[in-house]
Amino acid sequence: MSGFDSFAMVDWSGGNDTGPRPRRDAIWACVVRDGAAGEPVYLRNRGLAEDWLAALVEGELAAGRRLCLGFDFPFGYPVGFGQRLVGTDDPLHLWDWFEACIEDAPRANNRFDLAGQINLRFGGRGPFWGNGLKRDIDGLPRTKRDYANPFADRRRVEHLAKGSFTCWQMSGVGSVGGQVMMGLPVLARLRRRFAGRVAVWPFEVLDKPVALLEIWPSLSVGPAPGEMIKDAWQVQQVALDLARRPVADLLQQLDVTAPTEGWILGVNPQ
Repeated sequence: MSGFDSFAMVDWSGGNDTGPRPRRDAIWACVVRDGAAGEPVYLRNRGLAEDWLAALVEGELAAGRRLCLGFDFPFGYPVGFGQRLVGTDDPLHLWDWFEACIEDAPRANNRFDLAGQINLRFGGRGPFWGNGLKRDIDGLPRTKRDYANPFADRRRVEHLAKGSFTCWQMSGVGSVGGQVMMGLPVLARLRRRFAGRVAVWPFEVLDKPVALLEIWPSLSVGPAPGEMIKDAWQVQQVALDLARRPVADLLQQLDVTAPTEGWILGVNPQ
């Protein structure tokens, strides 16, 4: 047995509303129950996605099912960032800090401005880089040409996961910095809304009915078949794959020592 009754995987986005027509590079989610996958769900913006997630958790809790909920963005930053920025290495405190600082609406958010403001605290040349807006932002370099990072460029897990991307990159191909910045506030609110019923791996013991964990679909999922959108295919396949495995036992047995940075499920720490 897997230790969980339901599996829901989410492909996140740091961008704006992607419109009514399902498309790639948007938010997608898929739920697997009793080994059967539902149709992938297209969520055009983070407001709708957060409402969908809250309804999902409420439904699973009411039904007495244990839920494994995965997201495809880093849950933490390289060691030292949290201590320098908010005075603690506790990554969940950093989640709350971003939740307080991020301003988000379907068609606009302040992720690039916040990245620039954070950089200015460290001299204005890093750790974030990549301004995706037309206007210049004080403190946020457009490229790495004039960039200096006071922290490690990658988390330990990203050195082991070949092809993964750094959480400092805010725009351009492969950027996940915006996803992290726009995703952590949603996770912080879910933890607060369902206080005492949510545990975050690997930061907390998985003794609650809902487990949040970090995934990277490209680690195990191949190309999408036919005309199926890649993001939709990946969340469905990861959910199905985890539903076939003893996930709760595997998470407890993994010798993961990443209390600050977090870890990608599926990457062997050895």
